[in-house]
Amino acid sequence: MSPAPIALRRLKPSDIPLLRGLNAMFGRAFADPDAYGGEPPDDDHVRNLLAKEHVVALAALAGEEVVGGLVAYELDKFERARREFYIYDLAVAEEHRRRGIATALIEHLRGLAAERGAWVIYVQADYGDDPAIALYEKLGAREDVMHFDIAVEPSPSRLFGEGDRFRERNAAHRDKS
Repeated sequence: MSPAPIALRRLKPSDIPLLRGLNAMFGRAFADPDAYGGEPPDDDHVRNLLAKEHVVALAALAGEEVVGGLVAYELDKFERARREFYIYDLAVAEEHRRRGIATALIEHLRGLAAERGAWVIYVQADYGDDPAIALYEKLGAREDVMHFDIAVEPSPSRLFGEGDRFRERNAAHRDKS
């Protein structure tokens, strides 16, 4: 029996169930279900993200099942009047790999990026992820760079609530001094 045909689709604000399926597939593919499903954002947040032109969520569908996907962000640049796209997540469900789905997702993004006037798409790969590295080397030029995660401490307004509660707390502290 031949595999089901795959359709690629850019998710729209009304595609919340597909986005949730995409996140579940990412969680399984990356062996990190908690990161992709442990604290899901509410529907309004998802709808607002999917409405943004600079946020691209592509799903590879076998019927209604999400079997692959890509999330990318469009970045406007200051050094020149141009744009870049950054692929943040790209995965294909294990049972659907080696069928050209990841390549098709990147090629679909390449078309969207060209329409938006982008000059490049870039993506990171982890050392040891040989299939991803081989795919990216097939499609583009490799640059050896380092990646750093810089933690962000919550702002006081996020810790204590917006506006008045923060000001009240600070005023009470000043009054005691």
